[in-house]
Amino acid sequence: MALKKNIDPIRQFKDWLGEAEKTEPNDPTAMTLATATPQGIPSARMVLLKGVDERGFVFYTNLTSRKANELNANPRAALCFHWKSLRRQVRVEGAVEPVSDGEADVYFASRARVSQLGAWASKQSQPLQGRFELEARVAKYTARFNVGSVPRPPFWSGYRLAPASIEFWEDQAFRLHMRFVFRRNDGGWTMEELYP
Repeated sequence: MALKKNIDPIRQFKDWLGEAEKTEPNDPTAMTLATATPQGIPSARMVLLKGVDERGFVFYTNLTSRKANELNANPRAALCFHWKSLRRQVRVEGAVEPVSDGEADVYFASRARVSQLGAWASKQSQPLQGRFELEARVAKYTARFNVGSVPRPPFWSGYRLAPASIEFWEDQAFRLHMRFVFRRNDGGWTMEELYP
């Protein structure tokens, strides 16, 4: 990987993501999202990247979920993308903030209707008494929104991670991997190479 010192890491990420979209067998936008409680207790889970630009990396969730509760209490997170087919990884760290209602509305409207209904039906991260309870809730909201569009639930939205650092890793022979980290600095980026 020949990175130049003046390269934009967001552009580099989009280039790698574009390659992953051609080679990964499933979910090239899958990323590990790591959060922590105010006491520093970590948790991680896979989510899907739904947008990236110079402002940051966007994902969506139920606002009553464990991840949302942790982000609201401790608005810092880390992401990790691993594209096995390309033998590449990207790590991102930074502060997290909610997306605007308008952004959330636009994305929610783009989802499949069954996914929209599922967002209404799921009490994400809450105890479930059995599959029938979930299926009954799906039926309830299917009937409720039988005609017309499904509005975005007030308890469902997104977050944007504004990157303070972005690290690119690429597998190399003899475990002498390539690692470059970009750190945000006074509105720009500085880059340095790291030992593998």
